[in-house]
Amino acid sequence: MTDLLIIGGGAAGLMAAGAALEQGMTVTVLEHNPKGPGQKLLITGKGRCNVTNDCDPREFLNYVRHNPRFLYSSLYAFPPSAAMDLFERLGVPLKTERGRRVFPQSDHAADVLAALRGYADGAQFARGSAKKLLISQGACTGAVTAEGRELPACRVLVATGGTSYPATGSDGSGYRLARQAGHAIVPPQPSLCSLVSPDSACRRMMGLSLRNVTLTLLRDGKPLFTEQGEALFTHFGLSGPLVLSASTYIDDIDKHHYICEFDLKPALDDKTLYDRLTRDFSALGGHSAQGALDKLLPRSMRPVAVEKWGVDPATRAAQITREQKLALVQLCKHWQVPVTALGDLEHAVITAGGVDTREVNPKTMESKLCRNLFFAGEVLDVDARTGGYNLQIAWSTARAAVRAM
Repeated sequence: MTDLLIIGGGAAGLMAAGAALEQGMTVTVLEHNPKGPGQKLLITGKGRCNVTNDCDPREFLNYVRHNPRFLYSSLYAFPPSAAMDLFERLGVPLKTERGRRVFPQSDHAADVLAALRGYADGAQFARGSAKKLLISQGACTGAVTAEGRELPACRVLVATGGTSYPATGSDGSGYRLARQAGHAIVPPQPSLCSLVSPDSACRRMMGLSLRNVTLTLLRDGKPLFTEQGEALFTHFGLSGPLVLSASTYIDDIDKHHYICEFDLKPALDDKTLYDRLTRDFSALGGHSAQGALDKLLPRSMRPVAVEKWGVDPATRAAQITREQKLALVQLCKHWQVPVTALGDLEHAVITAGGVDTREVNPKTMESKLCRNLFFAGEVLDVDARTGGYNLQIAWSTARAAVRAM
């Protein structure tokens, strides 16, 4: 019998395995991906692996979208600074970039995965998936694989991830195991995902990347989220870092009216932008309305802007009235894209929802319903914005579970 059976060899599972080995425990990791453990790590941070965010726990919690208070104990016990120290000790030099995002200096996620696999060296890795938990007298005593093999254990940690990027192994199987132990599951939905829009202009501008713009997410006309950065128009709607962050604020999309509103010129107030347009139109007086936008907007955006602006395309720049210039200022400062759906789970960065945190001890990650059963990482109903926060949640909850054991 092993001391600890870890179901799932992703970020949380590998971190837990290494931490448990340091405590002298015997460890078995059950992983069903034929390519081996940690495959999702290889695609995080666009292949660079944003391992954490270099901020203190108090500030960190502001970026957690669901159940931040649940993370208080685990995050203070193993904060981002501790994660950074550990990876440096494991031979992964780190660097901090814009937004305090922490990456390996090599820019290779494979280096992070290799370090974690080395950290977990000494654990027994078993190929397969867990069909059900072994539960006796209110305590978890192991698991049974899909092939019918019993894996007895003193303690079991479910670290199977959510349902995003199922090709990497996140197939939602942890929810089934949690339900077997009596746990409620908050319905999973995509998070840190693209957004679907019915606006045909998105398809016309497909591939256009907006830089240094401000995105405000409106729900029923009220702002929920505002941030400056980058966004991308796609054939189905919107994507890019700003949009992924905004997506975490969307709940009950069928019950509310959501709009992504862009300020295309956040560095200019209305008057300064108006004065700039006046100068541009004076200098380009003989050009058409669309041609007069040459210095203002990207090429693929200009014909769409003229349509939304409502000015006759044949109008010359010198003929554009004060009222029309004011309307263009409003368009540039409040470019609206309606949103009707979240992107699909298969391409979401993470999953919102999961094991109800009210049924899990926040200090130990142990189930309140079944002794010796623990949870860590994305399988829990805890998620955060983009920027290294979600991997830190995996590190902190995994360490909390092992510490309690």
